[in-house]
Amino acid sequence: MKITFFSNFLNHHQLPFCLEMKKHLGNGFKFVATEEVPKERLDLGYDDMNKAYDFVVRSYEDEEEAYKLGLESDVVIIGSAPVKYIKQRLKQKKLTFRYSERIFRPGFNLRTWLALIKNYTILERKNVYLLCSSAYSAYDFNIAGAYINKCFKWGYFPLVNNYDLDKLFSKKHKSKKLKIIWVARFLKLKHPEKVVYLAKKLVEDNVQFEIKMIGNGEEFDSIKNMIQENHLEKYVLLLGAINNKDVRKYMEEANIFLFTSDLNEGWGAVLNEAMNSACAVVASHAIGSVPFLINHKKNGLIYEDSSLQDLYDNVKYLILNPKQIDVLGKNAYETMIKYWNASVATKRLLKLANSLLKGNKNALEKIGPCSKALPISNKNMYNYVINNLEK
Repeated sequence: MKITFFSNFLNHHQLPFCLEMKKHLGNGFKFVATEEVPKERLDLGYDDMNKAYDFVVRSYEDEEEAYKLGLESDVVIIGSAPVKYIKQRLKQKKLTFRYSERIFRPGFNLRTWLALIKNYTILERKNVYLLCSSAYSAYDFNIAGAYINKCFKWGYFPLVNNYDLDKLFSKKHKSKKLKIIWVARFLKLKHPEKVVYLAKKLVEDNVQFEIKMIGNGEEFDSIKNMIQENHLEKYVLLLGAINNKDVRKYMEEANIFLFTSDLNEGWGAVLNEAMNSACAVVASHAIGSVPFLINHKKNGLIYEDSSLQDLYDNVKYLILNPKQIDVLGKNAYETMIKYWNASVATKRLLKLANSLLKGNKNALEKIGPCSKALPISNKNMYNYVINNLEK
């Protein structure tokens, strides 16, 4: 089987999946990078993965090969890449997977909706399916009549580590102080101010805790001022930007991971990493990965995005029930090991592709990657997620 994955450029969230595909298909797998890695990304220390692996075809250097792969591959997966590479493929109704986060992040937009109908609903009626890298992708496309009953759960699959859990939890228990971590760029959509609110409430409750905030961005100075104004310097530590390997070390030591982004967060691969590090996660329901990865009170906690009180209540629940921190962390780790990793995702996608090529259009999995993704209405989003109806 020949499978080609089109995207803008290869990054560390996609690499584990690509390496697994290469392992299964050998030269039958190609990744087409349609853009050079941005200079600002390289300046931050990221590798130019477009040039590091032999399965990468750089369309900006060899466009003819990209068009050829788009037409001749048995299966194409296409994410953030120009549709021109698969136009002939669509006309010939060859098996294709779109790969997308949600579309209406800021809310419904008529112009975008009309564009969806023109570019997806009409042009991609036959033998095209949607790999949802957000739990809210299916609904956004479905309201334009696209990919009805043709949506599958997907996402990003960063590296998953295998830990000795006894040693990992021993590291987490070294301090009697509750260790909380937040990792993100300091942007409005990430809502770092909610961490400061939480810290203030915990101080009022005389909780012994420490919050480490990792990242930088346009809101960094504002958050620093908020911390100083509320005299929280002893409790909330701003660590700045840290490379991914060291971020994982901080996660391995943390008890609780906070994920406070709003509906503008597409997937949020940092959640995969925190769950793999056996953190007890407290996350906003609006984040694209949350409904797929978290079962409320089983392997993490979900709060209603607009409610600061709900965020506080969920963290307070863990403080009052400290044994649940390890229970949720262990279950989160097992979710990553059993289901949400590149190895499982690759095997399932190959199985699904083979099934679809043979004319069987039914989902083969009940949970996890490649299981059916159901549309979640914005009006009923929180209740749907909190009651685990997507599981």
